[in-house]
Amino acid sequence: MSLLRRLARLSRPTLHPIFEDTVKHRSFFDTRDAITNFLFLEDAPAQVDLCFVLGSPSISSILPAVAMYHSGLAPRLLIAGYGPNPVQRPEAEVYRDYAVAHGVPHCAIMIEPRSRNTLENFQFSAAIIAREIGWSNLSRVAIAAKPFHMRRALMTARMNWPAHLSYLMRPSTAPDDALATNWWQSEAGRRFVLSEIRSIGTYGLENHIGGF
Repeated sequence: MSLLRRLARLSRPTLHPIFEDTVKHRSFFDTRDAITNFLFLEDAPAQVDLCFVLGSPSISSILPAVAMYHSGLAPRLLIAGYGPNPVQRPEAEVYRDYAVAHGVPHCAIMIEPRSRNTLENFQFSAAIIAREIGWSNLSRVAIAAKPFHMRRALMTARMNWPAHLSYLMRPSTAPDDALATNWWQSEAGRRFVLSEIRSIGTYGLENHIGGF
């Protein structure tokens, strides 16, 4: 909220009780819109040097990357993530197999199958990029992930990858994800979004994110 809007609210005269519910309702929408605008980032598809995919338990985060490859916008994919469950198959392998089954050749895919959280996704993948591509050969990277996760992904990238890179944010639009248009309408969506805000605070206090 801008300083002018805050000052306007502070100086607002006391309203008749009949209007109080209306004002409270408007404040709710202001808050919801602020959360949505902060967390949910999306750029139009454009040419990139690499599409970086953050793993998750469901397959939807790979979908924007596969689409970019088939559109000729992303020549290579790097998929990161083992996942939080120690007995599961690495999420990066599941995503890779999905991409291959949907027409992306093995030679266009790299995986990082060890990381268990967002910070490790970027940290562990950095060595792969340095070895297989070289940072000097990258200028723009697309990031594909869950819709509500895009802000933390961007801020983590800015803190942990070279400063010369620019980023294109390509979230999943799968209907079963918590989307910018409906996250508040389900208990699961609210839980994902509010937990993400808490995680951003934790990452910020631990100096894991940049760009602010």
